[in-house]
Amino acid sequence: MRLLFKQRIFSWFDSYDVYNEAGSTVYTVQGKLAWGHKLVVSDAGGRELATVREKLFRFLPQFEIWLGDQLAGTIRRELSFFRPRYEIDFRGWEVEGNWLGWDYTIRDAQEQLVATVSKELLHWTDTYVLDIVDPRDALCVLAFVLAIDAEKCSNS
Repeated sequence: MRLLFKQRIFSWFDSYDVYNEAGSTVYTVQGKLAWGHKLVVSDAGGRELATVREKLFRFLPQFEIWLGDQLAGTIRRELSFFRPRYEIDFRGWEVEGNWLGWDYTIRDAQEQLVATVSKELLHWTDTYVLDIVDPRDALCVLAFVLAIDAEKCSNS
């Protein structure tokens, strides 16, 4: 399954539209007024499905991923000098990425590919392509990628 998500160009807070291969809107992501990042993922009908929240007062950025009203996991940036590294407590997933951190893979605990993520260059706004192996993981992969993107924004 392939999802394409694009940041909206005229938006006060971070907000994204997420499309499937046919160009139909599958999810919307809306940034909310809060201390730190808070991104809410909704389906095309407007029903809230997931939330990514930044934990404040941390030396390095940390984000919580909520699926509905349940805390599903956390992502925390680790101190590293050459490649972005994360401590991940979310579904047993691990991230491997290039030194820019724009293109990476997500693997499960058995080292099986969950998704590949790539950032398209030369766009006015952030545009990502998510190639997801199992369509049932789409919402989790999207929330995970949003947490990493928010971490990059916090780090800049």
